[in-house]
Amino acid sequence: MKKGMNWLLLAGVVVLAIIPLLIVSDSEFGGADGAAEEAIVEIAPAYEPWFEPLLEPPGGETESLLFAVQAALGAGVIGYAVGFYKGRLGRQK
Repeated sequence: MKKGMNWLLLAGVVVLAIIPLLIVSDSEFGGADGAAEEAIVEIAPAYEPWFEPLLEPPGGETESLLFAVQAALGAGVIGYAVGFYKGRLGRQK
């Protein structure tokens, strides 16, 4: 039962992260990618990118949200591994 509740909570978090992507379509937030693009255009105006993104997010803030979700998932995996091995050490004594 507890394992099912964890999956339900995880699904809720994912849904809460995706809903703003669908609702807010014209958000704007400047970041390092935008600053780099401006610098490239200023230095070499004729530069053309090697490829185009497969999926263009609806707004600039969407990229920040996706990065935050990626960071949270990575931190969760690392935290789980540390806790798992720490618990394993405690049982061996």
